[in-house]
Amino acid sequence: MTPNPPSGNRQSGNPAKQAEINLTVKQQREQQKQQKLAEYQRQLAKRRRTKLTWWIVGAAAAIVVIALVVVSVVLTPKPVRMEAGDGDGSAIAGIETFEHSATHVEGDVDYEQTPPAGGDHNAAWLNCGVYSEPVPNIHAVHSLEHGAVWVTYDPAQVDDSEVSALKAQLPSTYTILSPYEDMDTPIALSAWDAQLKVDSADDERIGEFLEAYWRNVNGPEPGASCSGAVEGPGKQ
Repeated sequence: MTPNPPSGNRQSGNPAKQAEINLTVKQQREQQKQQKLAEYQRQLAKRRRTKLTWWIVGAAAAIVVIALVVVSVVLTPKPVRMEAGDGDGSAIAGIETFEHSATHVEGDVDYEQTPPAGGDHNAAWLNCGVYSEPVPNIHAVHSLEHGAVWVTYDPAQVDDSEVSALKAQLPSTYTILSPYEDMDTPIALSAWDAQLKVDSADDERIGEFLEAYWRNVNGPEPGASCSGAVEGPGKQ
């Protein structure tokens, strides 16, 4: 008995039937080929979509980063720029001027003004900057000798918003901002041998005082450092 040929390679004694079988096998192979080609094209399209998605995500992330940088630059307060003062604030309404000695001493000093606007002081100066706590007079006065302006405020009379407004007006160097309790005024600006007392942070005389006395070229030690010495409590 002759065995049946494999189904994948069927044979028929009838030529017409055999042709039909051959055509069917060819169609099956072509169908398989088309299916594989279609699957390949689907995978290729998927990879392209994935790649495009990552490009879009990356571009969007880059745009967000750039936008944040731009916003931070725009919103960051610009540093106050100012020329060194000539030490003449005589035209400022309410200005007080004094004459002080400038001797280096040990221990505390009984100053004539509250807060001090000059006088004998410790040999070490106070590092300029913003402080959230009171700073020692004997070191802050030495900073005045170097041309710094010391802005003090009574925390019982001045709120946080006014402190921020004061800070925004000050140059980033050669200024000290600190609380000073029990003052007879809400705010005082002190330079060597000069002082101005004001009631609020929006007083236009604050800018006039800074223009006249910031880095005062006529002080005892103009241009001397305002850093690298004593760091007071609460330095920000």
